[in-house]
Amino acid sequence: MRKRPAPPTEEEEFYDRRVILDWRANWKRPDLSGSCLSQSQNIGHCNLLYNMHAEVTGFDSLEIDYVVGDGRNEFLQSFSGLAAIIRIFGVTKEGHSVCCLVHGFEPYFYANCPLGMGPDDITRVHQILEGKMKETNNNYKAPKCIRRIELVQKRSIMHYQQETSHPFLKIVVALPTMVASCRGILDRGIQIDGLGMKSFMTYESNINFSLCFMIDCNIVGGNWIKVPRGKYNKISRSLSNCQLEFYCLFSDLISHAPEGEFSTMAPFRILSFDIEYAGRKV
Repeated sequence: MRKRPAPPTEEEEFYDRRVILDWRANWKRPDLSGSCLSQSQNIGHCNLLYNMHAEVTGFDSLEIDYVVGDGRNEFLQSFSGLAAIIRIFGVTKEGHSVCCLVHGFEPYFYANCPLGMGPDDITRVHQILEGKMKETNNNYKAPKCIRRIELVQKRSIMHYQQETSHPFLKIVVALPTMVASCRGILDRGIQIDGLGMKSFMTYESNINFSLCFMIDCNIVGGNWIKVPRGKYNKISRSLSNCQLEFYCLFSDLISHAPEGEFSTMAPFRILSFDIEYAGRKV
């Protein structure tokens, strides 16, 4: 049996406290200037990092995630109910920490469109899916599980195909966790009036929601992102320990490729812990 490490001595505790105090003194974030506090200025550029394990030359990685909350704000007046809100954490070139809440990006996936299916059939599919989703997701408070179903022209990368595109159903759901439930219903099949029992093959239904956001917005690990003036609002109540907190629409994000002047890094701060130290008293 492995012995538990001995408690630290007074000298070790004094050294640990001194290290923490030195770290706070030497690594303090710079104070916000008047231009940063004014909403008339651009937010950015922020060197944003993420939690995917992609190999991106010259950049470190931190975090992009999402939370579930009220999706209605000044930019989405007609929206109601719960929604997935992307959180992007980053650092400006001046060293200010940033928390950006991104609204408006909805979870979705694709399904094959059976031959002979028309607009009226899509409406019936929407109603059937909504009813079955309500049965399996009765704990969610979202007013609608299926936000909309669109008929789009896409092409699968599987197998050789002569046609350049095929009709697919783009199914937009309220929350990322509903994608798996909806996929299961379509895999098992649903009864459609006039078409009979139909099962659907789904596409892009197992992609992480944050990763899907990054792909659609051309965001890679550690690249610089800018939010233009007038396209964001400050958060009235602080939700994190970041110096700058604001929210915007995903369509207003400007993502720069990590090339030229945007191939540099922001002054990140990384604090590491020794796992063997976790059980010791400080």
